[in-house]
Amino acid sequence: MDGIEVTYLDTHVLVRLYLGQIAELGAAARATIEKDDLLVSAAAIVELEYLHEIGRLRPTAAKLIHSLEQDVDLHVCDLPFRIVGEHALAEKWTRDPFDRFIVANAKARQSKLITKDEKIHRHFDGAIW
Repeated sequence: MDGIEVTYLDTHVLVRLYLGQIAELGAAARATIEKDDLLVSAAAIVELEYLHEIGRLRPTAAKLIHSLEQDVDLHVCDLPFRIVGEHALAEKWTRDPFDRFIVANAKARQSKLITKDEKIHRHFDGAIW
């Protein structure tokens, strides 16, 4: 990933990609997916598993992530949790721990985040759709 732009994917984007619903993403999101290296925060993986456990998502997080690693060359973020946690402390605009850590991951790496979440767009200049 050296020298190439990296972009994080929000949880709902991961689900849409897994389901083959790329056309439902915004034009900027689709263009970014085509050109950037794609990363997923560990927080998004935990959120996927939570959605699976409560019956809102059929595949397990591991199955979904493994599929996207193969299909879109997705990589799991390797930043130390301590660094991401330090950035998450500043995200006081949300009480959602998943959003807090997903945005913190992108900010810690000075990267973009593909998300449709309007609240994230209001608080993070690196959000794209």
